[in-house]
Amino acid sequence: MRIRCLVCLLLLVVGVSDTTSAQPLPGAKPEAVGLSPERLARIGQALQRDIDGGQLPGAVVAIARKGKLVYFEAFGFRDKAAGEAMRKDAVFNINSMTKPLVAVGALTLVEEDRLLLNDPVGKYLPALAKMKVAVLRSGGSGEPTIETEPARRAPTIQDLMRHTAGVTNGSEANAVSRLYLGLPGERSGAEFIEKLATLPLQYQPGTKWGYSLGFDVLGVVIENLTRKTLGQHLSERVFAPLGMVDTAFQLSATNAKRHAKPLPTDPDTGNAQRVRDPQLPTKLECGGGCAYSTASDYLRFAQMLLNKGTLDGTRLLGRKTIEHMAADQIGPEVDVEALRNYPNINGYGFGLGVAVRRGTGVAGIMGSPGDFHWGGAGGTYFWVDPKEELAVVFMAATPGAARLHYRQTITSLVLQAIVD
Repeated sequence: MRIRCLVCLLLLVVGVSDTTSAQPLPGAKPEAVGLSPERLARIGQALQRDIDGGQLPGAVVAIARKGKLVYFEAFGFRDKAAGEAMRKDAVFNINSMTKPLVAVGALTLVEEDRLLLNDPVGKYLPALAKMKVAVLRSGGSGEPTIETEPARRAPTIQDLMRHTAGVTNGSEANAVSRLYLGLPGERSGAEFIEKLATLPLQYQPGTKWGYSLGFDVLGVVIENLTRKTLGQHLSERVFAPLGMVDTAFQLSATNAKRHAKPLPTDPDTGNAQRVRDPQLPTKLECGGGCAYSTASDYLRFAQMLLNKGTLDGTRLLGRKTIEHMAADQIGPEVDVEALRNYPNINGYGFGLGVAVRRGTGVAGIMGSPGDFHWGGAGGTYFWVDPKEELAVVFMAATPGAARLHYRQTITSLVLQAIVD
């Protein structure tokens, strides 16, 4: 009886351990897949230096090469104000890293012939069928006036996914962009589209890359097509098949206890930093940036992309679909000046929900032609390098300008460790 009880206790302990640090992929020693353990150690050294210096609350880093997990570490604090250490299964606001998830969710519908990338958005959302394009005119008071002209062509589903539809997100310093401030906000999908239909597009569809509300619109398209919430569709078609058990648009009370918090004040500006309460429901599960996830979950998603649509024997998308998603969708007719505003994207084109590297040089960060990535405003980041068979996820709660720094440094710290 005593032996049986000891075995039960051991199983219980092992089970508890697995729930907090279960590996997202089969493991291997770094040197077995061409990575230097000594060079990988520089990641922790650099992050710990910033944690000790008050620049970073904490982080989780997961690295897979050739399908094997070779690095999975947590640093610093999940909640520094409360003195709680970071844990590998911490849940983060992934913000715009929601977009690649939604891109894959939309592509499942493309593969079923329920959605076409070349279709006009108005086919699925009639309220947006006749949007006009803004033209700024000089006003007598010095303030420009906004007139409109017809769109030379309708924005398409592809435009939504590559940020060329003309629906800005309110982040640019001009009169048209300011009209978009507060969208989607506390609106339902129908209310969001109703408001959007009253606004002019910022530029002619297909002529310029501009970070946008395209994926918020795409999320409503998916909901209208499937008659399900965006979260339900993604859960059924993406999260559950990939075993992404902690990815959702709202956290339970239990999972909220693992929610990673930023520093109370931005170390660069001194401004207060806050994030959305993960337990509060929203009227719209926005496709542009409302999801939560863990490093483990997102690494499984990234590895599926690297595997051209499959993971653990489950095929989510076809090989050609993933190749198209991760291909540069920006032709020479598209103005990409806005891409130069991001230090980790200059030198990249854009695919369906991800930035795609065009060549070996030009970009200010290391990488390979064809690698692709995206990040979130809360401080999260991922990238996939098919040439190097590499998938990387960096999770941190750094909603300030520091997030742009870490997108560059984590890239350098990982790639310098390749020695084969």
